Amino acid sequence: MSLPKVLIFGQPFNRNSGGGITLSNLFEGWDKDKIAVANTGYLLNNLNTDICDSYYLLGNKEHTWTFPFNKFQRIFTSGALKINDDPGETKFSQKPGVRKKFIDHIFYPLLRYSGLFHSISSLKLSQEFCQWLNDFNPDVLYVQVSGREAILFAQKLHSFLKIPLIIHNMDDWPSTISTKGPFKRYWHRKIDREFKELLNKASLLMSISDDMASEYKNRYGKDFITFHNPIDIEFWKQYQRNDYDLNKPPAILYAGRIGIGIESSLELAAKAIQQVNEELGMSIKFILQTKKKLPWFNKYNCIVHRPFVPYSDLPKKFSEADILILPYDFSQKSIKFIRYSMPTKLPEYMISGTPILIFAPEITAIVKYAQKFKWAKVVTEKKSSELSNAIKFLIQNKNARETIASNAKKIAEINHSSTLVTSRFRKIICSLNNTFLTTTIIP
Repeated sequence: MSLPKVLIFGQPFNRNSGGGITLSNLFEGWDKDKIAVANTGYLLNNLNTDICDSYYLLGNKEHTWTFPFNKFQRIFTSGALKINDDPGETKFSQKPGVRKKFIDHIFYPLLRYSGLFHSISSLKLSQEFCQWLNDFNPDVLYVQVSGREAILFAQKLHSFLKIPLIIHNMDDWPSTISTKGPFKRYWHRKIDREFKELLNKASLLMSISDDMASEYKNRYGKDFITFHNPIDIEFWKQYQRNDYDLNKPPAILYAGRIGIGIESSLELAAKAIQQVNEELGMSIKFILQTKKKLPWFNKYNCIVHRPFVPYSDLPKKFSEADILILPYDFSQKSIKFIRYSMPTKLPEYMISGTPILIFAPEITAIVKYAQKFKWAKVVTEKKSSELSNAIKFLIQNKNARETIASNAKKIAEINHSSTLVTSRFRKIICSLNNTFLTTTIIP
């Protein structure tokens, strides 16, 4: 199969973000010289060069801010990035410090509340960038957008390149793009209209879940094809759990980020585990494999903190636990954002062979998916009593643990195998490119 050249905008390849991991797994095995990425410097961080090593940094010649807001921004130099030839991750980190904290926690929130955030910066096609595009000469444009600036730039890219456009949505950001401030309705309607204009230009639309595809069909009148994070089954099977006797002491593991809402759900889980330990006279450990240790961890003697581990170590770490917990945020704003999403780590949890406990609102896509195929124990109420009952059920029922894990492994192999999903992904993009060429070339 001859693969087309793909230009990607909106998400770089990496192994430390959901979008970066999903992108890496979907394009795994693509000809390296047929992939290029264009992104702003704020996104080009911890690049993974296994899949792609051709990057253009949209910097000072393309990314502009109006005065006086330009005084607060870090300046990135435009141009093709010089990345070493060794495969792996290339660091392109931003300087931490008081300035960054001020911008992230005070400056940007004020801009979003006022509505100015949607109009004070823009991306344009510089002469240098256009030359880089012409030199690469892509056949297909693949974009992940999540804001007005990206929407408008994707339109400019499409108009300049005149090639098939693929849009892949990871979260329902259109529902939460403007929810505060005196001008929220104005900006929500304007951005929604501009997003619809971009959708109308697309040759192919992708969603992250079937629920999102169904919702977007109703909302936008468009057909979306679902592509979630695929996994290398053989890589994950190397430590796959098949023994369902409990460890001594038993261990419940959460691995991933800690946001505001997830943090409250994790602390509720810690309370529930503490309660189960008291009721059953056990010493279940709650392992939190997170970037940093938070102060409240010390309140619970069941908590064991571990830092992040290399991606290659995850299969072993996941299979060593007795239960893998996947908590969600229960706040109304977060529910709107995550309702149709699927966590990147979900297939990895499923194939590990360790039984899964989901703690999430009932209306989310992940809960519906789990309930339909019975690959997890599900708790949909934000109550420590409900969570402790679910934990007790799993701890006391070996057959239930084995059945849940077995169902998860089967569904992972059917729905999330990279061999199957990546092949389907390639075929759809290739057929799209071939159709476009046949309909645009004049005989």
